[in-house]
Amino acid sequence: MKRILVIEDDPDIALSLRHKLERDGGFAVETAEDGAAGMRQALDHPPDLVLLDVNLPGMNGFEVCRHLRHAPATASTPIIMLTARIDEGDRVAGLDLGADDYITKPFSPKEALARIRAVLRRAERGAAEAEAFADGPLRIDVGARRADVSGRDLALTRKEFDLLVELIRQRGRVLTRERLLETVWGYDYPGETRTVDVHVRRLRQKLGAPVDERVETVVGVGYRYRSGP
Repeated sequence: MKRILVIEDDPDIALSLRHKLERDGGFAVETAEDGAAGMRQALDHPPDLVLLDVNLPGMNGFEVCRHLRHAPATASTPIIMLTARIDEGDRVAGLDLGADDYITKPFSPKEALARIRAVLRRAERGAAEAEAFADGPLRIDVGARRADVSGRDLALTRKEFDLLVELIRQRGRVLTRERLLETVWGYDYPGETRTVDVHVRRLRQKLGAPVDERVETVVGVGYRYRSGP
């Protein structure tokens, strides 16, 4: 039975989610009412997925997400953020910190269940991957989620790694920002393509010369990975 941790300070929302996820989803659900308590629960006993409210007392959801992504025990744990905010900058900020999806309040527990199932399916597909890629000095082990350049380990975040894998899987093809948002983030908000640009910039910095030049910008369209000699 998969475990879901709901970090939400509104007891009515938390109870409604718990009831729906346990009854119709077959999940084991735990709850926390503030960011600090939720973070401790996640680190002490990592769940299969975290539903994380942005507007939490004390430590807000962005801070919790940042801490969970930097902790080895929860670095790959799927995170869906819950928010009453509709500002694009807030959604981009959460995605840049490593959130896998966003649900905007008010929402139905049925929608939350569907989003959770979709995110867990993507996570399971990623965990089942056993691919390996080599392109000149670049080596990628998808199953182990490791990448290195000439033996230098690349300290990639989860999304940076997934972005690199998607680009190299589709090497030679131009991938639009919208396509990358959908395949890497599972997120269908075309107006938020800036998060793709941010991650590409960070990825290039970590790849370093001359491999960084293989991630090409196609002006007005998106990005393409070009294999080296």
